[in-house]
This record gives sequence, structure tokens and C-alpha cells, in this order.
Amino acid sequence: MRDSNFLMENNARHVWHPMAHPAEMRKNPPRIVAAADGVEIVDVHGQRLLDGVGGLWNVNLGYSCDPVKQAIREQLDDLPYYSAFRGTTTSPLIELSYELADWFKEDGLVRSFLTSGGSDSVETALRLARQYHKLNGQPERTKFIALKKGYHGTHFGGASVNGNSNFRRAYEPLLPGVYHLPAPFTYRNPFNTTDGAEIASAIARQFEEEIAFQGADTIAAFIMEPVLGAGGVIVPHETFMPLMRAVCDKHGILLIADEVITAFGRTGAWTGSRLWGVKPDLMCTAKAITNGYFPFGAVMIGQKVADVFENNDSSLGSIGHGYTYSGHPVGAAAAIATLKETKRLNVAANAAVRGEELLAGLLLLQEKHELVGDARGKGLMCALELVSDRKTKAAASKQVVQKVYDTAYEAGVMVRTSGSNIILSPPLIITAEHVERILSALDAGLSAAAGV
Repeated sequence: MRDSNFLMENNARHVWHPMAHPAEMRKNPPRIVAAADGVEIVDVHGQRLLDGVGGLWNVNLGYSCDPVKQAIREQLDDLPYYSAFRGTTTSPLIELSYELADWFKEDGLVRSFLTSGGSDSVETALRLARQYHKLNGQPERTKFIALKKGYHGTHFGGASVNGNSNFRRAYEPLLPGVYHLPAPFTYRNPFNTTDGAEIASAIARQFEEEIAFQGADTIAAFIMEPVLGAGGVIVPHETFMPLMRAVCDKHGILLIADEVITAFGRTGAWTGSRLWGVKPDLMCTAKAITNGYFPFGAVMIGQKVADVFENNDSSLGSIGHGYTYSGHPVGAAAAIATLKETKRLNVAANAAVRGEELLAGLLLLQEKHELVGDARGKGLMCALELVSDRKTKAAASKQVVQKVYDTAYEAGVMVRTSGSNIILSPPLIITAEHVERILSALDAGLSAAAGV
């Protein structure tokens, strides 16, 4: 590896970073992360930081999970790659499919389709939803309903069901036949209420109205995150997902749960759907499935959907979709080891406890700092929304948000910013002491930003 001087000199000069403006990155190069262990990262200057971001929602078990690393090493020696396209498979893929069926049994999910990551998983679920209805004799069911502020990846299908203009505007026109409902957001919503149950009921009514307008026989699926992540950690009322499930069932619409973030314990339950007592027809997963150590994902498939495909004997039932790295043996081996460690450590239970501590601390910061308009979260996915005026809820400036980030970094904690939100998604193995470190760094950042 080249030395740190080379890295700093060439930082952002020869690459375009995802989710970033190329010109901005050249003017203000990103932080260079050089090493990591436990729940901490080390930058190129040697500064050690508690990772309040968990990589990108995905390093649930931290950076020193040796069983996963060992599984990767051993699989590289045994079989570094082979295709899972028709006619061939690998041992780790078969074993993983068995483990996934057991893991998601409580969610009513019985089959898996393996992918290279979250965006791939969403794209797969959207395609399978359309194909399901064609096989079921309803070929006009091609439309999708989604939520504003929802995030579903970066492929054209995922970008089309995304509910944030930041991920849409520059790439339009997108997939036709996609319609959006309001987010179940108590802090910002069009219903003039902060009552989560009222908001949930209002959105369900709008869903019914949209179905009546579009025609139920034209709608393939409704897609949602059980807790909206990139849109600002929006936690719906407990009645919301069950209401949407009921509407879908009433009209023969599939429910796709995008659990790329929420699967494997982050909300304090093993899945976000299970948190709300809902069984989806399709579930998108990725991120924590390999603890971030290998690009991998899985779409989990419910019995109803599986039956339609598996009882079909026409060419239309063949899945003309997949990826070179679907079911990659190294990724599958990593996932098997990750599932075992995730279960052994019972990280969902720790996420629930630490999440309550973190949210309680964030609510105290809201009381202390006028900059904080809202504090919210579920399990170890939390957010502070920064405002310049609490009455109008006007968003804080970019400079203010950057000051909070920079000061927290100087205090030894990495956080993530998204618009006017400070988003927290630390590894699920953090302790109460780590929670206090995060809160202390944010307190310093908010104090410093008050004068900006």
C-alpha cells in the first residue's frame, strides 16, 4: 500500500464517489479511513473514532468478527468463485439457502434469491412481483405504490420507487406507473397532526383512494421500509404496516418489505416486519447479511409467491434475471458465518436496549439545543433533525450541519449527515459507554454549531 502522503495527494482526484458531487469532493476531499477494529475506525492520520455509522448501516458485528473473516479466507482457498446460473451451484449457496429459510421462517418466507447487494435485491423483488401476477393470470398488474421519503436503492427500478427527489431528479424520466403516498412522519406530514395513529389511518385511506383511481387490477406491489432509513429514520406508528398489509390483502397487491437496513436486528427485532407483526410477500435484504465484509444480498420469498412460480410449467415461469455474482460462494460462506455470530451474540436484544439509551439521550439533547427540531429512532437507527427555527421547522444550513459533523469527528465519533439530519447507525455490539461517547460528541457538535 502507498504511504499516507500519496493517499492524501490523490484523494478524490481519480475517482467519483457515490452519493457525492464530484466537484465538491475535489474541493473538500473525504476522510480517509485506514483501519478498523472492534467498533472503532482509524483514519489516515491515526485518529481513532467510534463508528456511529456502522460502515453504512451494515457492520452490525463490528470490525473484528474473526469467524466471518476466517470463513472468507477458507472459502477463497476452497472455491473463490463459480456461477449459480442454471446448471451449476456451490456448497455454500445450498447451505446458506437452508439457513435463510430457517432464519426467516417466522416471517413466512420460504425461498431465497441471492444478489450482490441492496439495490439488486430491490430490483429483483420488483421484477418478481410483476412476473408473479403474469403467471397468476393478471398481466396488467404492473404498477407500484411506494412512500415519499422512502429509499430503495439506485437501479432504475429502485430509483423509480424512491420517494426522495435527490435520487430521482437528475435521472428522470424513470419507470412509469409508480405512485407515492405520504410518509408516516409525525414531525413533517400533510395531515396537520402529530398523532401517529391518525397519520397511519390517513395514509391507508389515501392508499385505498389511489387503488380505486388506478384500478386494483393494475397494481403489482406496494413497497416500504418498516422503518424509513435514508429518508431520515422515520419510525411509523405501530399500526401503519399492519394497515398497509390489510389494504394489500384486500386488493390482491403484493407487499414488498425493503429490509436492506432493518433485517438482522437493527430495530431491536430480528426483522422490521416482525417488529410490526407483519408477514410480507417479498423481503429485500443485504448489508448486515455478511456484516459488510462482502457485497451480498438476498430476496426472501413468501409461500404464496413461491407456489405460483413452482407450480408453473410454462416458459414464462423461468426467471430471466440474475447477476454474475448471485450466490457468490465467498459471500455465501461469509453470510453463513455472520448469521451464526449474529444469533450467538443476540444483537437484536442489545440493539433494543442500547437504542433506548441512545434515543433517551438524543431527546435530552433536543431539550438542551435549539438547533434540534426532532429526535427520533427505533433500536440502533436514530436521527437528529436540525432546524434554524423550531416554529417554522426550517432546515438548518449546510454549514451548521457540517460544523456538528466536524466537531463530533474531532471529539472522536464518526456520524453521518443527510440533508439536515444527523443519522446514527452504530454496530449492534456497542455498550452503554459507547452510547455516552456518541451523545457527548454530539453535544459538543451542537454547542459549536450554535454560533455558526
